[in-house]
Amino acid sequence: MRPLYFLLTFIWVISACSTTNNNRLPANTLRGNAALQSGPMLGYAEMLEAVVWVQTKAAASVLVEYWEQGKADKKWRTDAVQTEKLTGFTAKCIADQVQPGKTYDYQVWINGESVKLDYPCQFKTQQLWQWRTDPPAFTIAAGSCSYTNETEYDRPGTPYGSDHHIFKSLAAKKPDAMVWLGDNFYLREADWFTRTGMIHRYTHGRSLPELQPLLASTSHFAIWDDHDYGPNDADGTFLQKDMAWDVFKSFWPNPTYGVAGEKGCTTMFQYGDVEFFLLDNRYFRTPNYCENCPNRTLLGQHQLEWLKGALAASYAPFKIIAIGGQVLTTHDDQETCFHFFPEERKQLLNFIEKENIKGVIFLTGDRHFSELSAYKNGAGNWVYDLTTSSLTAGVNKYGEKDVNEYRIPGTLAMKHNFALLNFSGPRKARELKIELIDADGQQIWNKTIGADGSLKN
Repeated sequence: MRPLYFLLTFIWVISACSTTNNNRLPANTLRGNAALQSGPMLGYAEMLEAVVWVQTKAAASVLVEYWEQGKADKKWRTDAVQTEKLTGFTAKCIADQVQPGKTYDYQVWINGESVKLDYPCQFKTQQLWQWRTDPPAFTIAAGSCSYTNETEYDRPGTPYGSDHHIFKSLAAKKPDAMVWLGDNFYLREADWFTRTGMIHRYTHGRSLPELQPLLASTSHFAIWDDHDYGPNDADGTFLQKDMAWDVFKSFWPNPTYGVAGEKGCTTMFQYGDVEFFLLDNRYFRTPNYCENCPNRTLLGQHQLEWLKGALAASYAPFKIIAIGGQVLTTHDDQETCFHFFPEERKQLLNFIEKENIKGVIFLTGDRHFSELSAYKNGAGNWVYDLTTSSLTAGVNKYGEKDVNEYRIPGTLAMKHNFALLNFSGPRKARELKIELIDADGQQIWNKTIGADGSLKN
């Protein structure tokens, strides 16, 4: 019996020494606030699950403790996630002990020590309203083109990025979720061709102090455009696109990544009764200026067919299609616009018309100015394109020179801004109020789209 006793004792000692807690971590290990690089950031928050994203300064064990607001006596913890260098020391912690329509407070723990922050960390799960009540009212924020200056890697001269108080203004509006419309970070020449460079750029932008309160209590979803995918105007020939995709996945806790077995940033989510289709306009894109390239495409066959099928199957009163570049503008000399791929653009718009799909609103960025475009198709349905740009990157002062026949008068804005999409009303009479907001939180203009798709103001 004595050999067996000593063997069991030895196994217990080894197991105890390998356990990660405050008493057994190496003395120089960073814990709690000292170990936090950026975040926490709230990803999707569904009825029975939510995700909290965290980035640490070095390899660490991360978990999230959460509880229903006002009921701190009963707490749950996510599984611990070990961060690693390959993924930028990022963690996605899954809260899977939640119920619909509840608000939860949460706290991040890193290497056994809690992170203490001076702003709210909370998330709200979606309501189970179907067959029970009218859909809930909710607000979705949207924006694009966020440039964070870093002198040693920026071009000489006047900084391209502004200050960042717009994120404080955005957080003060308390949107339920935010859709980032691409160019969310600006990869520089030093970043394009290595994982190290890409992770550095994403980390630099994500770590802004002004951004943290917005990240902590608003659900975030994202697509990319050229600058957070690769070099300027990058297309599907970018050799490092799979590496860019890996980094994107590490830093954005989207519900999914790609469709039909393909890669890319494509995903979708539903909030209340509205469906959001988030598209990839870079990964499958054929060369922009190749006159002899066959089958020119912006979206690629699989993504386009998925989108068409998903739109046809949708019962949502509003179908929001997020894509990096403008769709409806008649201005045709910018590679960022869908107009640059006329056959595919025509195919999609004709499908929407022939299938009598109502409530389609494209949500776009990139142009460094904002506007609302609209046209009535042959089926008598209005189709809209809300462009909101930029958050902090340089402003395009020449937007009025764009010949866009679909622009709604009075909606062109050439200043830093973001958009708020406010959905409200009974199930069969939903309305969408669009507000364009400047960096100081002041409304630039607003438009309301009724259940029949027409503008009400």
